[in-house]
Amino acid sequence: MISIRTCWAFGVAAAAATLAGFFLAHQLDRASPQLASGTWLPQPKALPQFTLIDTGGHAFTRRELDSAPALVFFGYAHCPDACPTTLLKLAQVRKRAAASAKPRVLFVSVDPQRDTPAVLAAYVHAFDPSFEALTGSPQAIEQLAAAFGVAFNRVELPGGDYTMEHSVAVFLVDDAARIAATFTPPFDVAAFAADLDRAAPYLKSGSARPAT
Repeated sequence: MISIRTCWAFGVAAAAATLAGFFLAHQLDRASPQLASGTWLPQPKALPQFTLIDTGGHAFTRRELDSAPALVFFGYAHCPDACPTTLLKLAQVRKRAAASAKPRVLFVSVDPQRDTPAVLAAYVHAFDPSFEALTGSPQAIEQLAAAFGVAFNRVELPGGDYTMEHSVAVFLVDDAARIAATFTPPFDVAAFAADLDRAAPYLKSGSARPAT
């Protein structure tokens, strides 16, 4: 026959297990926001040191990403469809997101031959005056693109012209210059903006997870 003390012990153990389950679920929920339109990385990926050039002709380094979260997108000003579509969506997302969840938007050119700082400034500001754009040496751009896992390739066209093929993805970077999440097409503005609201508390370096 099972004693009252044994039953009490089983009850305490069951209650403890239940509380532990709730605590674990709470911790897991705190560790990663549930995104509807993006993918939250299990561990944030630290970006390497880099030096590019902003639209004012000034050096832009990894340190510039240590102050506030950012959405980073690679493309080029002569892009016929994917880039303007994505930048338009990002402008709409920023307008819809809560004030505390509006990250800066950085457009990184994969076509430095044509994308001068002046060209990029006119291009991105047509979508949103707050947008920033970066160019630089082919080597610097290739290294940064590789860190993000972005592929791009120059394709020659008849008549001596060319176009650029490139990955179409938007990366959410936390305020410690670490990739925290990725978003891929199609970009739903409402869902994307809601995801930024959910992710905002997790993008502060004090609450972020260890980097890989």
